[in-house]
Amino acid sequence: MKTTNKHMTKQRPEKYQNAARLLMGSFMVLAGVGHLTFAREDFQAQVPDTLTEVLPVSKDWVVLASGVVEIGLGAALLTLPQPQRQTFGKLLAAFFIAVFPGNIAQYLGHKDAFGLDTDQKRLGRLFFQPVLVAAALWSTKK
Repeated sequence: MKTTNKHMTKQRPEKYQNAARLLMGSFMVLAGVGHLTFAREDFQAQVPDTLTEVLPVSKDWVVLASGVVEIGLGAALLTLPQPQRQTFGKLLAAFFIAVFPGNIAQYLGHKDAFGLDTDQKRLGRLFFQPVLVAAALWSTKK
């Protein structure tokens, strides 16, 4: 009986990891499609002005490029086996870290987008980013 309980305990986290991975992968594909279509303008609010001042790119280009990356990362989470899945989980975590300055810029610039229409909501969003990083790593680890 203890062997069964140990086996069940061992399987349960894997089920939760897979559920989180599938949810995160689906969300990333949807977000990526949003970058390219219905939420394109809202995503531009998260592109820091300094980025387009330093690089010869427009905010729209950044949004489109990041949308393609998000679709690719999401599709990888949904379809790839281990160990590739773990590699893409690390890449997704790095992506969440890379876009964090955009979330900070949205907060500091008081820019409304995605229902984040108060500084309190925008500040709350900043604290969610580490959760996404942790979820990307946990849901794809062996």
